[in-house]
Amino acid sequence: MNTNNEKGRTYVIIVAAYFAIKTLLNMLVGGGFNFGDILFTVLAAVAMFSGLQYLNYAVAAIMAITVLTNLPANIKNLPSSILYLIEGAIDAGAVVLLVKQNDIKEHFTNKWSELSELIKK
Repeated sequence: MNTNNEKGRTYVIIVAAYFAIKTLLNMLVGGGFNFGDILFTVLAAVAMFSGLQYLNYAVAAIMAITVLTNLPANIKNLPSSILYLIEGAIDAGAVVLLVKQNDIKEHFTNKWSELSELIKK
């Protein structure tokens, strides 16, 4: 896929790698295989790598919803949930990066109408 900003793509790859590591650690700590988490991680990585318009906002929205949904239980179950609170803070940082960081926003400027040409490159 084509990118309009190499630095932005590098940041996106770091975020995708974080998602992958987080998914693996959650399966190890959480006690088992979770197909939904693996599917989200793969789809998010592909979406982010593509650089297609607005996909950064879609991935960020799903992550933000996940953080906000899990936050009350993680606070309620302190101190045993401290790792999950740290994970939520890192997730929130990834959300902010995907939405606010200029290089990342520039990476996500590939037009959907040009998808077939982007795949050929």
